[in-house]
Amino acid sequence: MAKKIFIAATQQNDGKTTVSLGLIAAFKKRFERIGFIKPIGQRYLMEQGYKVDEDSVLIEEVFGIKCNIKDMSPVAIEKGFTERFIEKGADQDYAGLIKESYDKVAKDNDLVIIEGTGHAGVGSVFNLSNATVAMILNANVILISSGGVGKPIDEVMLNKAPLDREGVRLAGVIVNKVLPEKYDKISRIVKAGLTQKGLDVFGVLPYQKILDIPTMREIQEELKISILFKGMSMDSPVENVLIGAMNVKDALDFMENNLLMIIPGDRDDMIEVICRVNAGKVKKGCKVSGVIISGGIMPDRRSMEALEKSGIAVLITKEDTYKIAARVNSMVVKLKPQDADKIKIIVDMVEKYVDIDKVLANLK
Repeated sequence: MAKKIFIAATQQNDGKTTVSLGLIAAFKKRFERIGFIKPIGQRYLMEQGYKVDEDSVLIEEVFGIKCNIKDMSPVAIEKGFTERFIEKGADQDYAGLIKESYDKVAKDNDLVIIEGTGHAGVGSVFNLSNATVAMILNANVILISSGGVGKPIDEVMLNKAPLDREGVRLAGVIVNKVLPEKYDKISRIVKAGLTQKGLDVFGVLPYQKILDIPTMREIQEELKISILFKGMSMDSPVENVLIGAMNVKDALDFMENNLLMIIPGDRDDMIEVICRVNAGKVKKGCKVSGVIISGGIMPDRRSMEALEKSGIAVLITKEDTYKIAARVNSMVVKLKPQDADKIKIIVDMVEKYVDIDKVLANLK
């Protein structure tokens, strides 16, 4: 029978996929055949005519895992799913579907990584919380929590309660996104604190800023903004965001490298200086990754020609400047199969900071 482990988290975006990806890379050195399943997915793509969670697609493409793509993502929570369940109940046996898909994945593999969705209670509304799914699949759980001292311990204990209620064993904890300048102190204290609670810590991962830096392409795809000019910087990183609501002279003082500028289309003066900055004529050493034209205001002919000539990626939206800036700043960067540099960082980080032997000892 295949070994298995369930990767859960104390809340959304704590790093389940990051850890799953790193663990699979480490396990590939120890197991010949590895399978992956995300029983319940909330963000899905259409693959081979099925709604498939995007993390399943990522894992399949990065590692070439040969499982039926539908079995890797048996239940996709589409818009309106929860409302329909509350009003009419389940339209099929989702627990049975998950178990059937898992059995198919496990049949041809030596190890199966099971990735949860959000915290341990997510899915309770339709009777399939992460804790319940882990119980159905008879899997031990690793909990991922974000860095800090009191916060991760509090959240781990809060998430442990539904696991205990379902009779699921919490094998250990991985603390993620610890600020590098506080790493030694937090690593020592949080390990001691969790040990006092009778919990094992498998690893503490430092925060890697690069993993949270989007490209212009990712911003365009995630926020579904129209492209005005693709330019040559769609794959450039966006490390800094500046709203061009000030005069040009003041704006120059705030411009930094890998800049996304958000401006209305009638700011011809700002467009001119953005193009000059990108050409290295002013603010040397500062490159503009992209521009978002807000308010749906199309620049005049001269500004359009300057932007097209500059090679800067330019997006346009009808949203006002504040709304689009807020959406950019709150955007969650999701890994894509083509993010080779980020994936290498993750693989190296998990190998270095997670005690893989401890994880292996807790497979079920």
